[in-house]
Amino acid sequence: MSASAVFILDVKGKPLISRNYKGDVAMSEIEHFMPLLMQREEEGALTPLLSHGRVHFLWIKYSNLYLVATTLKNANASLVYSFLYKTVEVFSEYFKELEEESIRDNFVIIYELLDELMDFGFPQTTDSKILQEYITQQGNKLETGKSRVPPTVTNAVSWRSEGIKYKKNEVFIDVIESVNLLVNANGSVLLSEIVGTIKLKVFLSGMPELRLGLNDRVLFELTGLSGSKNKSVELEDVKFHQCVRLSRFDNDRTISFIPPDGDFELMSYRLSTQVKPLIWIESVIEKFSHSRVEIMVKAKGQFKKQSVANSVEISVPVPSDADSPRFKTSVGSAKYVPEKNVVIWSIKSFPGGKEYLMRAHFGLPSVEKEEVEGRPPIGVKFEIPYFTVSGIQVRYMKIIEKSGYQALPWVRYITQSGDYQLRTS
Repeated sequence: MSASAVFILDVKGKPLISRNYKGDVAMSEIEHFMPLLMQREEEGALTPLLSHGRVHFLWIKYSNLYLVATTLKNANASLVYSFLYKTVEVFSEYFKELEEESIRDNFVIIYELLDELMDFGFPQTTDSKILQEYITQQGNKLETGKSRVPPTVTNAVSWRSEGIKYKKNEVFIDVIESVNLLVNANGSVLLSEIVGTIKLKVFLSGMPELRLGLNDRVLFELTGLSGSKNKSVELEDVKFHQCVRLSRFDNDRTISFIPPDGDFELMSYRLSTQVKPLIWIESVIEKFSHSRVEIMVKAKGQFKKQSVANSVEISVPVPSDADSPRFKTSVGSAKYVPEKNVVIWSIKSFPGGKEYLMRAHFGLPSVEKEEVEGRPPIGVKFEIPYFTVSGIQVRYMKIIEKSGYQALPWVRYITQSGDYQLRTS
């Protein structure tokens, strides 16, 4: 069971565009949504599902818009929310920026898309690449004999068109790992996890079958490869693109698929292993009452010496009433961002095993402000190419196509900061 109608509302709750799929909920019911939302917000009891009588509103907010689905029955809520987020994704692909203005400028195409995205309350074609084959932004010129539905919509492989041709057949594989870390003021790690994604850029002719091999611990145990020589990784919370044959993966852990053309995310995974903080920060913040505050920050690269972290940004919080900043850095540059009450220390290139210092000096007003707010944590952003924290590896990528062409797979590894924070005392 899914949605009865879908509405797109402006920030004041006024409907911009809507589509009634089943006709069992009066379209006027949407008038109750905004007062209900504001009432719940005032009470501090706002939930993603609001009810008025027998009608349920399942809603998300994106930019300055509300996307709302209404239903009478006990609907599959996760399906409806997935559909609303997918609608945002499709509209963003079409209009680049999804906001009130882009909705007003594209009424006709949005009605067409809403017709294709859902039918009688059930999601249908939600792949923007396939939709772009037959819903174009250049207005449809009616030509007799051209009104056929693209085979991809009725095909078993709905995400890939037939007859794709490339002079050079290549696959680019990006293994990107984000490190989420939270360290308390005593230096103890409170939270440490790796969130990884494997993204592909596919330039292959025909209908190729791809097989990806990783150093997956479960696979190594199944095939008897587990041993001291073979480093393996235990993947958790694995999510795949719809093209992956799940039955095959469940059976023998083989990642086998016919890929969409161009860019797509093949899979994501998580590892809740204790990671040694890649960039360690120590800070001393001295406050001299009624006159000044002095900050000393030491950053140390705790990763392999042959690796280099690029575009490192260390955000150090400062009191909101601080002024007249002065900085001294052993490397990189520091700048004060008063609207965010932080000093951002930027280091273009940070080799592993190195240690750097930054000193900052701020004046404080002579009238002391009540220190009510707690001190925010120090945030770190970075990117380390040719390196993965988890040790995940692409062991092989087999490309099989009936015409028998040779194709080149290229692999790139990147580790970057996710939510990376260190609390200060």
